[in-house]
This record gives sequence, structure tokens and C-alpha cells, in this order.
Amino acid sequence: MASRAANRPTYRCGECGWTAVKWVGRCGECQAWGTVAEAGAPAAARTTAVQPARPAVPIADVDAQTARARPTGVGEFDRVLGGGIVPGAVVLMAGEPGIGKSTLALDVAARAARAGSSVLYVSGEESAAQVKLRAERIGAVADTLFLAAETDLATVLGQIELVDPALVIVDSVQTIASADVDGAPGNVGQVREVASALIQSAKRRGTAAVLIGHVTKDGSIAGPRVLEHLVDVVVQFEGERHSRLRLVRAVKNRFGPTDEVGCFDLGDAGIVGLPDPSGLFLTSRDRPVPGTCVTVTLEGRRPLVAELQALVSEAAAGSPRRTTSGLDPSRLAMVLAVLGQRAGVPLSRHDCYAATVGGVRLGEPAADLGLALALTSALLDLPLPTGTVALGEVGLAGDLRPVTGLPRRLTEAARIGFTEAVVPAGSLTEGAPPAGMRVHEVATLADAVALVLTAARAGARPEALLAD
Repeated sequence: MASRAANRPTYRCGECGWTAVKWVGRCGECQAWGTVAEAGAPAAARTTAVQPARPAVPIADVDAQTARARPTGVGEFDRVLGGGIVPGAVVLMAGEPGIGKSTLALDVAARAARAGSSVLYVSGEESAAQVKLRAERIGAVADTLFLAAETDLATVLGQIELVDPALVIVDSVQTIASADVDGAPGNVGQVREVASALIQSAKRRGTAAVLIGHVTKDGSIAGPRVLEHLVDVVVQFEGERHSRLRLVRAVKNRFGPTDEVGCFDLGDAGIVGLPDPSGLFLTSRDRPVPGTCVTVTLEGRRPLVAELQALVSEAAAGSPRRTTSGLDPSRLAMVLAVLGQRAGVPLSRHDCYAATVGGVRLGEPAADLGLALALTSALLDLPLPTGTVALGEVGLAGDLRPVTGLPRRLTEAARIGFTEAVVPAGSLTEGAPPAGMRVHEVATLADAVALVLTAARAGARPEALLAD
């Protein structure tokens, strides 16, 4: 019986690598149809102990200097990586096509080359001449930056042996194929083999490597969890295609934090880091406009001041429309329901449109209060008081809940120039507010609406109407 079970064939999905003991028409992991095929019986193997070439040493005697991060010269990228790239580490840079991965990687390569390191840039999607044209456009030409247009894994490994670089960039890993593995470039087997070979080369030589990977339609990187488990660092590109703003966040980092976010501006001259990106998400205007409210969001550990805009109009017929840009539609629906039931703001028969400025995406609940006040301002056609920010999560009972990192949010808002803040009750337990900012704590959404609207109607700041 044991011999029969050992010789039983297995079936593997060609998209995600899921295995089964019998054939099925639909993969149980990625739900793809017609991708499961027989993979043969796994060969039984026994591993025997061998004498290690290097015996284990006490942890106190290990030299950690070789594992120190080295800055790339791109400050925002170093922030995400935790200070720079560690020699021998493999970084996976993932994102949708055209979002700026190749531009950022070429900029990192040129800066590393100018710092005295030899860098090998392997392009599987473009010719060396095409990469050179982009390098000239963004000012990324350096004497020790080598280009190679290759799609064969063995040739890529040969280029690494020949150049002996300190940094290798492969653009992209889905275009490289191994002659020893069946299947077209980009399938799960090829990606796993190519990534494993490049990782072994990087670890053996102490060479840092950056692998660029595209995402699939469902947002996963080259299939579900194929590459993420193999590499040391995974950074994800985010941003709207029609916006210049790009956010780079660490999804996995063995050498640093995973709660840092880098901000970049993608333009004709390349991609430029934005150490102070808050101004991108605010609209410059001479006087306040109805339907706008400012909030502060946390991207990782970085506070960003962002503006919310709302437009409310009478529904022509049928069901009212609910349209968002940069916001979660379900969050908008919840805030509208709470406004109507708990704060007396009737919006059930109105078309409601909500958006953010600058292409930033606000997914955290801290933006609920700002969204609710923007919608109320748009309904009444009444601008909110100038210099006011709103922070708080709205509960279904109409209560306001404190948000994390409030001191950092308020400090950033005060630095930009805001002088008033509306926050949930009990939020100031972590310390005094920043100098020059007056904070008003309210317990419910109805109280917050009454506070800012009374001040707006009177043409005064909230401190003139409410005593703390």
C-alpha cells in the first residue's frame, strides 16, 4: 500500500502551484479553470547528515557589519527599505505596468554607479538602446552602469559572473526563462526557478539584487505568494495611472520596518522623491469653498494632510448615485447613513460625490469625520471655518472614536498652518496639543456638525462659540 501511494501521480496548477491527488477542472487555490495538469509522482529521497564546511559559531562572535544597509542615494526609497539595501539581499519591486518601477530602478542603479559601485541592469522587456534613451531622459547615465538585454537565465548568470557587480537589477523577472524548466516565461515554474537561481547567486556573491515583478489582474505578484516567500524584501508601488503621485510601501522587510511609506513624483524628467508631500493633497484657493474639509491620514508612520471634497445634488429619478474617487464606496455609504439617522443631515434622496485631492487614497477610518463634515457643508452650501482639520472614526451609533497617532497628525497639521482641530472626546490623553493649535473634543457626530456649522454661520472660529 505504501509503495502504491508513493507512485501515485500528483496534479499541479500551472498558475499558482496548488497540488491535488486527483485531477480537477478548477484550481482550489486561485480558482482558475483548466490549469491543473498531471505533474508526476514525487521522487522519494532520503537526506543523510554530512560534515559541515563551517561549524556553527556563537552569536556574539558573528560579524554583523557585512549585513549593514547601504544607502541607495534615493532618500524615499531608503526610508522604505530601512536605511538602504543590505549586501546579498534580494528586493522584489512590484506594481502595475507603467507605474514607474523601471524608472525608479534605473535611477537607483545610476546613483549606486556614481557612488563607485558597479551595477548590472538586465532588461528582458526592452533593448539596451531603449534603456539608454530613458536613462538620458532622466539623467541616469554612469560609467560603471552596465546594460544587458537578456531573457535566458543561464546568460543572465553569465553576465553576473563577468561583470561582478555590487548591485543587479532584473527588469522584469517574468521575462526571464530557464531552458531546464518547461513552460513559457512568466508561469509559476519558470518564475520560481529564475528567482531561486538569482537569489542563490546574490547570496553566494554578496551581491544586492532588485527584481522587478508585475502584478496580475487580482493584484498578486506573479501568482499568489510565489515570489514573496523567496525574497528578503517586498516593496509595492501604488498610485493612480493618471496621477503623478506614487507611493512605495514595504510589504515584507527582513531588515527593517514594514510601516514606512515613500512618496514620489513621477514626471517627464523621471521620478523624484517627495520628503514633504502634504502640499500635493491640498487645493490652493483665496477663500473657502463649500463641500471641502481637511483631514490628516497616516501612511505607515508618515502623517499626510489631505483634502476631502464632496458634491451633493438633488437626485433626478430612481436611486441616488454614490460615486467616490480615492475613497472606499462602502465607507461613504455608511457615513451617509449615520449622518441621516444620528446627526439629522438628510442625504438619502441626494446624489453624493466624494473625492480626494491629488490622487491620494484614504482607506483608514480616521477620515470619516472629515468626509461627514464635507458632505454636510456641500448639502448646506456653507463653507467650513478656515484653518480647521477634522479627525475621527464614525461609529454606527453616531459616536466618534479616537484614532491612532493623533499627536503626529496634529503636529503635521499645525506645521502646514492649521489652527483648529475637531477630534473625538478623550483623544488628548497622550499629551498637550501643538503650539498654536486649539483642539476641540466632541463625543458624537451630531456635536461635531453643530460645532463647525455654528462657527461657519457666524463667520467665526469655533473657540469663539464654544468654551472648552
